[in-house]
Amino acid sequence: MTDSDTGTTPSAAAEGRPAVKLTLFTLTTMVVGSMVGAGVFSLPRRFAEETGVAGALISWVIAGIGMLMLAFVFQTLAVRRPDLDAGVYAYAKAGFGEYLGFFSAFGYWASACVGNVTYWVLIMSTIGAIAPALGDGDTLLAVVLSSVGLWAFFLLIRRGVKEAAAINRVVTVAKVVPILVFILLSLFSFDPSVFAENFGGADYAGSLFHQVRGTMLATVFVFLGVEGASVYSRHAKRREDVGKATVLGFLSVFAVFASVTIVSYGILPMSEIAELRQPSMAGVLQAAVGTWGKVFVSVGLIVSVLGAYLAWTLMAAEVLFVAAKDDDMPRFLGRATAADVPVPALLMTTALSQIVLVVTMFSDDAFNFALDLTSVLSLIPFFLAAAFAVKIAFRPESAVERGPRRELVIALLATLYTAFLVYAAGLRFVLLSFILYAPATFLFVKARREQNRRLFSPAEAVICAVSIAGAVVGVIALAAGWIEL
Repeated sequence: MTDSDTGTTPSAAAEGRPAVKLTLFTLTTMVVGSMVGAGVFSLPRRFAEETGVAGALISWVIAGIGMLMLAFVFQTLAVRRPDLDAGVYAYAKAGFGEYLGFFSAFGYWASACVGNVTYWVLIMSTIGAIAPALGDGDTLLAVVLSSVGLWAFFLLIRRGVKEAAAINRVVTVAKVVPILVFILLSLFSFDPSVFAENFGGADYAGSLFHQVRGTMLATVFVFLGVEGASVYSRHAKRREDVGKATVLGFLSVFAVFASVTIVSYGILPMSEIAELRQPSMAGVLQAAVGTWGKVFVSVGLIVSVLGAYLAWTLMAAEVLFVAAKDDDMPRFLGRATAADVPVPALLMTTALSQIVLVVTMFSDDAFNFALDLTSVLSLIPFFLAAAFAVKIAFRPESAVERGPRRELVIALLATLYTAFLVYAAGLRFVLLSFILYAPATFLFVKARREQNRRLFSPAEAVICAVSIAGAVVGVIALAAGWIEL
């Protein structure tokens, strides 16, 4: 929200820093830029590992409706509660208290950090097709090179939000082109008979319900970023642009994601797509038009992934920064430079990505592991934001917040969708997420002690105990081999 007298945002004006105002176009490109990343290039194989055409169509319908409801939720909340910045975290805190707000902030941030790792794994896997020493992006050399990239981007973003946002606008346009070309070329090479054989799914796919459930986390991953404009709302020129950018960004990429998946089933048998090296989109196009198609997609992937990494790193650091400003994270995370860059939060974001990058060396499938964990960590923030929208629509705190029945229906659908995703994730990833959530409570305790406040209310103590218990069970399950990385 802009101060009409000074032309700066209130937070910037209060701290004597220059405002960074983002237009509707820039906010939309940040949503598109954060959604169109590693996920879309991995969709053919990821879906073919689980389902055929019928299951894929059902999955996209469910994901499309569910994520559209979430997009509408963020649009509604941006209008109903314009006082809340860094949307996902702020909505959870306003609706359900400081500790769950903290969990939402941490979960969203951790999800972004783990998601950033998938980008570097996929880049190294892509280059690994011609440099075997990089393997599938999980070898020692791949991790070292990825680490260099992590810290190079840290130095770039440290220069300023304006510079990073400008780069993101250019990259967003550049990376959409190869994806659209892939869809067009695949349509020209489309074989109806192959498509028909893939319709019901291969023998290994299982029941239709099992197939659909198996793809749910993949759809969550590719749609992460739909909340991007909301997260960066304190920099918007006009508050209403936040909601518009959210819906425009979602609609812009939904058809693209679904198309990439479905047209692939008309190029190769499902079982062959499932065996393709990631990025599987490159393998599909190679089968359609030859080797040049693989090279074309691979170059497009590197541009796309680097752009998405930039957007996600910005959003992750922003969540920590705003949480610290609201006294829900330690104060050192609330410091920023004159260029409006929250350097301590940015440093902590890069550090966690570095740790997870090292962990991928011990996973059997580094890319899918990081992808699924990213999706699961994002579910608590999404669920709490949707539930807050239900609270406002069903039991408004004031006449200003009261919305029409349509808003209640949308919020309920979004809440049910995110709850179903937790079920679809399965016990393995729920326990792994607890292992990350529980230790984070130390940050919450530090923030409370800095303010000389009581650590936990009775309800917060119960939630804390449950998270610690889940983490203990998760560690035991890992040690016993009941679950694997």
